[in-house]
Amino acid sequence: MKNIIFAFNDNDDSPKYKQIYEQLKLLIERGDILPDEQLPSIRQLAESLHVSRNTTLTAYDLLVAEGYVRGEGRRGYFVNETEPIPLTEALIVPNKKQTESTTPIHIDFRAGAVDQEHFPLKKWRRISNQVLTLHETFLYGDPFGEESLREQIAIYLLQSRGVKTDANSIIIGSSTQQMLVQLGHILRNNFPSVIVENPGYDGAREAFHFHRFTLETLPVYETGADFSSLEQMKSQIIYVTPSHHSPIGVSMSIQQRQMLIHWANKRNGYIIEDDYDSEFRYTQQPFPALASIDATRVVYLGNFSKSFLPGIRLSYMVLPQTLLNLYKQQFLHFESTSSLLSQLTMAKFMEEGEWNRHIKRMRLVYKRKMQHIVSALKERFKQHISIIGEQSGLYVLAKVHLKYSEEELIEHASLAGVKVYPTSLYFINNNTYEPMIKLGFSNLSSDEIDRGIELLKKAWL
Repeated sequence: MKNIIFAFNDNDDSPKYKQIYEQLKLLIERGDILPDEQLPSIRQLAESLHVSRNTTLTAYDLLVAEGYVRGEGRRGYFVNETEPIPLTEALIVPNKKQTESTTPIHIDFRAGAVDQEHFPLKKWRRISNQVLTLHETFLYGDPFGEESLREQIAIYLLQSRGVKTDANSIIIGSSTQQMLVQLGHILRNNFPSVIVENPGYDGAREAFHFHRFTLETLPVYETGADFSSLEQMKSQIIYVTPSHHSPIGVSMSIQQRQMLIHWANKRNGYIIEDDYDSEFRYTQQPFPALASIDATRVVYLGNFSKSFLPGIRLSYMVLPQTLLNLYKQQFLHFESTSSLLSQLTMAKFMEEGEWNRHIKRMRLVYKRKMQHIVSALKERFKQHISIIGEQSGLYVLAKVHLKYSEEELIEHASLAGVKVYPTSLYFINNNTYEPMIKLGFSNLSSDEIDRGIELLKKAWL
């Protein structure tokens, strides 16, 4: 089962996780979900219901505790055998969404996609075919990532981000979240808590919750991060997105970066720097990475998903020597989580200079798209929308100055054939003063952007 959708009861004061638990429990007891059937993943259910993944995780934990479902590690959650109960009118929970006619989605403002038209398919296919003839392609590969790719990443980081490292200090993985889970495993014994940005990347919070870290929060506003309470916090670890905050898009000033490095040295702690899309800054050269200021106190995270192809599942982590030794001792006997073919192909792609050419080309492509979507929003919505984060990245945030809630804005857009995305899930309390909608543009043409904004205007105004 890939998806479950039901409406929350506005007259029910109980928390949303409990309503989700009750609904799923009822479906299982009635036999609507069969034994051994797989439930949606925590992420899928959260996206379907527009709630945080913490909410769905708590609901699943309750179902596991009561024996309705079981967790099977990375495979997910499955339904246990139960006695079905008779279907009665009293047990049926009204669900308006089931009776509504579904409108096809014409324009999807999804942020986690790339421009397909400009993808270097022929070059990637050529190099991939060459890699298939190599002897090392038919082996299992290095548990910490192929040396050829780690060497190319080290060269790239020095040229583009000023980070001085070597291939030995780089770990290759499948995703940022997966790498955070593994990093958390070696940190949790000595560092019981982590500071995270609020709002901030929810996937990182989930990784820290997995290891039961206590979370402290660093407030981030449209004007930047608020460091005023940093010295009063107990944690020695902080996770930040300094070059392009997720989701607001602000960047830390050089003064703030130096302040953070000083804090980490004073605390004998570490900064986890997620530099997830620093390639796409449109007004000036990218800011220097925190790891370029002091590599001894910074864990640097990067990936190829945002700038190249999400499905390639390639990320990397640069570890300080003190953590590197611990990490390699712990994971020496584990297989690499990323594709050997993708690693070898990307290494050759970078070695031939295709990676730098691709980034240079896509920076221009995405800059034009950014300018286009901002212009279209301002022209059609005028004072009804404030645009946040137009200096960098592959999406903008639209703060909507209308009477609608975030959920209503998303629903109205969907009825008009447009899919837009919430930002409330990035906030610890899952709430914002004014609704902000996330609009990705990377995989849309100019005509599609215009059409989508026009449909949003009809839906919201």
